[in-house]
Amino acid sequence: MLTLDRVTKTFRAGAFGGGSTTAVDRVSFSAAPGELVSLIGESGSGKSTIGRMVLGLTRASSGSLTLDGEQVRPGKDFYRRVQGVFQDPFSCYNPVFKADRVFALVRRAYHPGVPDQEWAGRVEKAVRDVRLDPGQVLGRYPHQLSGGQLQRLLIARALLLDLRFLVADEITSMLDASTRIDVLNLLAGLKERGLGVLYITHDLSLGTYLAERTVVLRGGRVVERGDTQKVFGNPLHPYTRTLLAAVPRLNQPWTSAEPVEACAYHEGGARDTDLYETEPDHFVACAGLPDCGRTSA
Repeated sequence: MLTLDRVTKTFRAGAFGGGSTTAVDRVSFSAAPGELVSLIGESGSGKSTIGRMVLGLTRASSGSLTLDGEQVRPGKDFYRRVQGVFQDPFSCYNPVFKADRVFALVRRAYHPGVPDQEWAGRVEKAVRDVRLDPGQVLGRYPHQLSGGQLQRLLIARALLLDLRFLVADEITSMLDASTRIDVLNLLAGLKERGLGVLYITHDLSLGTYLAERTVVLRGGRVVERGDTQKVFGNPLHPYTRTLLAAVPRLNQPWTSAEPVEACAYHEGGARDTDLYETEPDHFVACAGLPDCGRTSA
């Protein structure tokens, strides 16, 4: 179980670092084994910063991140269990080396004692597990493969470890529509094998495709989270409604979100916490209406 409890990240700002910018503000959610949690928000909402903190690449300013009850601490043991795949697959490969060098790096760091023949068998199985033909992708340079093939090779690399959790940060944004579905179906297969996934995206249609639970971010804060069907079937925060209204629909004109006349957070009674549970596994933040007396999330 991955758990974030009121995680905040503040960066220094200004010419001499005298100011500060809060990129992530008191974010809390969890992701269980075999569960895909979708983290949705516009550019600059803090999604990737959260992903980097989960991966131990950025340290939280406050709050806690735990995996199976233990504090997230970057190191070899941690990266056996937690890996990330990022938006631009081409940036993850050195163009002067063949693409399958990523497997050699994993072997050198984590499996130096595995015999050559056994390792070759493990690599071939991992490549087939991500629905690629080893004969068509192994031994090729990155420029000879498509973005979708490179993304799947990165996932195959992760499968060679004792993987428990995968951070997928905008991994389909640079892929064409047909390849996106292939990658999402691959994530579905990994989820069925018990892998926990944090799927970071700004695309609501893709975010709802696989996610059991959804977290909606705005300005570094969670404005709504919970069961995906509840969040998108009955959106309560104005920002969530605006996002849904902006999703293109075939043969239908785009429409603006209907105005919110009452704040669900305060309708349930004022709370000291950042979110109010309006129904089981459906939480909403203050909408920031004029009569709320609070600042919008």
